[in-house]
Amino acid sequence: MTEDAARDGALSRRGFGGGVLALGGAVMIGSVPGAAAAPGPERAGPRASGGAGSWTAVAARRTTLRRGSAERAGLLSAHLDGLVTDAETFLVPSPTHPWYAGAVLLAGRGGTVALHRPIGSAVRYSAYDEKTDTGVELPPGERIPMTEDTVFDLASVSKLFTSILAVQQIERGTLDLEAKVTTYLPEFGGGGKQDVTVRQLLTHTSGFRSWIPLYREPTREGKLLLIWNEVPAHPPGSAYLYSDLNLISLQLILEEITARGLDTLLHDEITAPLGMHRTRFNPPLSWRPEIAATEDARRPWSGLDRGMVWGEVHDENAYGLGGVAGHAGIFSRAWDLAILARTLLNGGAYGRARILSPESVDLMFTDFNTAFPGDEHGLGFELYQHWYMGAMATPRTAGHTGFTGTSLVLDPSTDAFLIVLGNSVHPVRSWRSGSAPRVAAADRLARAVPVRRDRAGTSPEPSASAESGRPPWFSGMTSGATGTLTLPAVPGAARLECALWWDTEPGADAAHLEASTDGGATWTPLPFVTVRTGEEPRPHPSGTADGWSGRVWHTLTAEVPGRDTVPVRLRWRYATDKRYAGRGVYVDRMRVLDAAGRPLFDEARPADRSRIEAVGWTPSAD
Repeated sequence: MTEDAARDGALSRRGFGGGVLALGGAVMIGSVPGAAAAPGPERAGPRASGGAGSWTAVAARRTTLRRGSAERAGLLSAHLDGLVTDAETFLVPSPTHPWYAGAVLLAGRGGTVALHRPIGSAVRYSAYDEKTDTGVELPPGERIPMTEDTVFDLASVSKLFTSILAVQQIERGTLDLEAKVTTYLPEFGGGGKQDVTVRQLLTHTSGFRSWIPLYREPTREGKLLLIWNEVPAHPPGSAYLYSDLNLISLQLILEEITARGLDTLLHDEITAPLGMHRTRFNPPLSWRPEIAATEDARRPWSGLDRGMVWGEVHDENAYGLGGVAGHAGIFSRAWDLAILARTLLNGGAYGRARILSPESVDLMFTDFNTAFPGDEHGLGFELYQHWYMGAMATPRTAGHTGFTGTSLVLDPSTDAFLIVLGNSVHPVRSWRSGSAPRVAAADRLARAVPVRRDRAGTSPEPSASAESGRPPWFSGMTSGATGTLTLPAVPGAARLECALWWDTEPGADAAHLEASTDGGATWTPLPFVTVRTGEEPRPHPSGTADGWSGRVWHTLTAEVPGRDTVPVRLRWRYATDKRYAGRGVYVDRMRVLDAAGRPLFDEARPADRSRIEAVGWTPSAD
């Protein structure tokens, strides 16, 4: 069973705890129904329209990776150290069983890999004892520790490679994004699938159910017949439903139009040009000592009785397809995935190799699922998923997870990338749940990227105010918490000015500006307006800010109601739910001015700043 089939009905891969147009096979910038970039200031990363942050500029990037310090990567070393410390807590019961026997962690920014750390064991157990729900541990001398170069069964992260191969063919004109699948596979139309398009396969909107047990059919012909006759669970294009069958179908298209097997395509079009020498389907027996073991696969928890799976693909359907499948089956190591991450953040090139054009990469980072909020999806890549991207999530943050414990996250807005490879089904799949280690690692990497500003609030200068050296106030990133930042009382009929930076889980965590005229006994929302340099003012009539603001500072103004004879207290309140948290909220340079523009309160004055009451908020220079 795949990760996705195991998830509560599999209607969505989220768990608890502008666009492009293909015409005649050619990729063109334009508009396509269902595809959109984030609006206005929420559009992160390179743009297709030119300029310093454009895909045109990115096209010149050929950045390659090197190891270096956190400082060289523009990251804060303390938070990278914390990333490792957090990851190690999942080697012990968390809460009942370890989430993984071991993992390899890799984090970087720009061309610098600032963290590459193995923890735990690649092979720890010889079997699983279902009677006692314990793993049968190997003697210490027979266990194999994780190393930086340990190779993992990527499980569903394999889908990204199939998607890249498909986008290559779209770029070359041999595959049309909006074409019906039956254009390439006439037999596919059985069961009412005749209108399913290539785009719907890539965005999981085809209507396919999450999976079917193809491995039970002994012949390839029988497996294909199951796919041809499969009846969609939903009409094509009407719902998001993550399905392995989408990428298996895409594999069949690719093999049909190229006359090459998917394993050959992977080698010729991606791994060989990029020098990803430890990435392939069906690793040879000589690799086995370098590979992390997966599961003691036996019925009833597995579809097949195979014993401890080590060096062969874990997914039953991929195994039944000979180890080469569009949805699972690729083995790789962290450094190779970092090369892939850097290639995509470069706009499709790495060193002397180019595997995609910048416009094609934009296809993969553009949300085609605007009709299904919460299930944002580019071509192959998932977008803006806090459930495993944590505080790295933005409308353009792309990534994927794999059932075996793997994940890859790319954040174009900070040029950062994170790879977490764990053997979380070793010795059995039931020991793991949720994505807590992935979220913890992503939160740490997001926190490791400093928030910078200058006097205008737009340039990358040190965040402390230039005049005084005092740092902004930071809300923190704790889930299930509420913090307040309260100013001393001032006369009403005033005006609040400050700088505001926010990036929170949309619809769940928010910064609230509130006012009180009874000494803090009751608080009411205070509407405000924010302005980002070069853009139109943005009203916040409910007095709240949440979601994605572009990871830049905004100038905020708010009219304080009342009379100048009635004292008013103002406060910021940041409240988070118990699920996930974004990068948080920063507030700086708070001033309250009277009608004549004279400061009633100015935190630049030490006496005024000392009167701020902070609960859960702290000064933070980074």
